[in-house]
Amino acid sequence: MSRAAHRSAHRSAAVAAVLAAAVLLSQPAVAAAPAHDRSDTEAGEAALIGQEHARAHAERRRAARGTDYPQATRTAGLAALTASQELANRAFRPQESGRFTDFFPSPDFGVHLAQLPTGKVLLFSFERVEVDPTKETGPTDRIGPTNAGRAFLWDPARGTGARAFKEVRPPTVLMPDGTYVPRPAPFFCAGHAFLPNGMLAVFGGNSGGKGGSGAKLSFVFDPWTEHWYRNRDMSVGRWYPSAVTGADGRQFIMSGQSERGTGTPTPVVERFPAKGLRVPWRPYDIPLGVAVDRFRADAPFRNDYPHLFSLRDGMIYGLGRDADQQWLFDPVRETRSDLPRRPADFRGYGSAVPLPAGLRGPDSVLVLGGDPHDPHTYRLAGGRWTTEEPRAFGRTQDDTLILPDATLLTVNGALDTRDYGHGPFNPEADLKYRHTELRDAAGHWRLGPAQRLPRGYHSNALVLPDGRVMVTGDELQQIANDPDIRDSMDGSIELYEPPYLHRGARPALDRAPRGELAHGAAFEVRSSTASAVRRAVLLAPTTVTHAVNTSQRHLELPITAVRGDTLALRTPPTAADAPPGYYMLFLLDGRGVPSTAKWVKLGRR
Repeated sequence: MSRAAHRSAHRSAAVAAVLAAAVLLSQPAVAAAPAHDRSDTEAGEAALIGQEHARAHAERRRAARGTDYPQATRTAGLAALTASQELANRAFRPQESGRFTDFFPSPDFGVHLAQLPTGKVLLFSFERVEVDPTKETGPTDRIGPTNAGRAFLWDPARGTGARAFKEVRPPTVLMPDGTYVPRPAPFFCAGHAFLPNGMLAVFGGNSGGKGGSGAKLSFVFDPWTEHWYRNRDMSVGRWYPSAVTGADGRQFIMSGQSERGTGTPTPVVERFPAKGLRVPWRPYDIPLGVAVDRFRADAPFRNDYPHLFSLRDGMIYGLGRDADQQWLFDPVRETRSDLPRRPADFRGYGSAVPLPAGLRGPDSVLVLGGDPHDPHTYRLAGGRWTTEEPRAFGRTQDDTLILPDATLLTVNGALDTRDYGHGPFNPEADLKYRHTELRDAAGHWRLGPAQRLPRGYHSNALVLPDGRVMVTGDELQQIANDPDIRDSMDGSIELYEPPYLHRGARPALDRAPRGELAHGAAFEVRSSTASAVRRAVLLAPTTVTHAVNTSQRHLELPITAVRGDTLALRTPPTAADAPPGYYMLFLLDGRGVPSTAKWVKLGRR
């Protein structure tokens, strides 16, 4: 047995020991049916909120009335998960492993997630068409108005109640599905990436039909005005595409099932904005009616949502789910070349992370997850793959984040797309898939505390500016454990405090520049605890879906001087090291405890 295999076997035994005591509490009980819905009429709602919105509410009520999955079962399930989480987490000390804290309702499933530079979080997905978690919740196959999207903002500054959320409805569109009935854009299962002006560009979606089909939709969400804006359609439909921002601020869009339906992935690569058009740079540069253009090289990925990364050499790395589809794209020459075959075979939805590399941008990527039978992690660096230390067990549907102190955190996961150890689409779950894992700077993994809900397919997570981690997603688990299926709070959010938030007081970051910072430039920040600061870090905000997170980036800024309460810092040298846009700036002390972040804008036109 190899060292790696020995470590993996040892960890599996440790995992089993930790989980055995709690797993008996993780099974929900079945009980009586819920009370009837309220008798609000669709006509009355239409007068108040409009016909479209009223129709969606009526659809919710009809679905809830017709369910064979009673409220008492949902309530008992959540209670069992709460109890098993509490029991399992007694084995973990917050100073070493962190802890889960708040768990609260959300009006959205969080199939898509984005940390905006205003501090708010954008969540978007679809209007539910089913409330029985043993059935498909989303309108994938639907033609017409029930195939619709929805979106909300969560403002952490307003807490965790219903008042902390604001609906930001997507634009109304007429889909080429034969009905041409207006509905909020069905942009779920799209791809997205940040523009230099802090706006989120969203590409594709679902046009409906058997198995779903690709939409040509192109939008931006403006965090400053909190509105959606529509751009010109792409040349091809895309359902399950990926998008990444390059060194010049333009976005590259690849893959996705075409408008012809499932089983027709498009090889066409498109660029936004089109070559020759100005890249939206300032907060008031709103892309409206802006076109894409076609990149000369194709990307014939056989499977959806490839991992895309823009690394320090300025190249775009396209890491496909198939081992033999690993490619390098040159944004200037518009060419594609082969990267070495990945050592592991096909991998489903799992994480990939550009590893921190100091001041310079990342030059390597760690691929992990996507195969429940393979706990190993695989690193691509210098044009070659190496097999790295494994996690405790294999999982798919996991999300791995870079934290401010450069450690990695894995949350979420499942045995398979909708299988948590007890069969597909089953709301019961093997407790182990609820456990987090942490990777230190030396590359060693250790098991962490368990989250409340198992979250697999469509699960997501991101780092908030205060250093906490937001966890959400997996609509079936959310409705299976919904404390009130009759209301409009379909989803749930759980917050995790990493270990660094349990090691004492934070350093202070009192002031940071509000204007644009050039690459390779000196700048200053103010801190009342300047003498305790040992590190300054830029962390790119996350936008993520389906375990695909192309926006992550961690950069260490040199501290060139400390004068009283003033710290002198320097930005990364080039746009290839850090693409232009908004970053969270953290100051860390010698224990790795981060300040609350300030937002800075990197890059000058």
